[in-house]
Amino acid sequence: MLDAQELVAMQRSRGAAHGAFAQRRGATRLIDLHQSGSAKLMLPRPAGPIPEAVFLNTSGGLTGGDRLSYALDVGPGCRLLATTQTAERAYAACDGTAEVRVTATVGTGARLDWLPQETLLYQSSHLTRHTEIDLAADASCLLAETVILGRPAMGEVVRSAHLTDHRMIRRKGRPVWAETLALTPAVLTSTSPALLGHARAFVVVCLVAQGAEDAVAPVRAALDFGAVSGWDGKCVVRLAATDGWTLKQQLARVLHILSGRALPRVWQIIDQPPLGDPK
Repeated sequence: MLDAQELVAMQRSRGAAHGAFAQRRGATRLIDLHQSGSAKLMLPRPAGPIPEAVFLNTSGGLTGGDRLSYALDVGPGCRLLATTQTAERAYAACDGTAEVRVTATVGTGARLDWLPQETLLYQSSHLTRHTEIDLAADASCLLAETVILGRPAMGEVVRSAHLTDHRMIRRKGRPVWAETLALTPAVLTSTSPALLGHARAFVVVCLVAQGAEDAVAPVRAALDFGAVSGWDGKCVVRLAATDGWTLKQQLARVLHILSGRALPRVWQIIDQPPLGDPK
């Protein structure tokens, strides 16, 4: 019939990228690379001694049914900073859920800083993300994941979206930090200070390393807003703001203190305090 609607199966994005790193001639070097579909891994020339691995989703964003996977193996003694080339966008999903999986193993005496750029949630988006990092007995990691709701400059107000964010860091196979965030329309429309309140951007930062709790005092001194806590080799910072720019300015201070280095080069839109002056 002329008024009948035919359901068309839309093409969905698939992507997987994996990089392995090891110590070679006193430096951290790429030893294995696999990439397929829309996922790519780039290695720009580093500005300092620590290499940067930059993941990219060439599909331009995520919608229902898309699948994206990033994986890293950081060998013994390596130091690696990994990030994303730009913000990841979760668009409206007519059907299904977009899924992103990030996994990393960090070897003996190694450190990984996983500092992706922000995830932008659009109205009616539906995203599930799993981030899992496995540490050797004396390895360490720094994680920061930022979410921004829509584009306020365009007058967007996100009231209906779903984000399920699972995070797990294990040491020698045993969980040392885990949390799950469930962002639903009920949370987005609530003004409760126990939830987001009027915040439209938020981030969680977690440092897992020997003596990480010693960073609580300098981080707290640098904060204009947010909260920080530390215990048993962990330092966790949570920030929320009414807009992404305010949040990212504060986040830059926190990451400067916890990493002791400049932000990734692809983040250079942010003004940074000079090293040695976290405020």
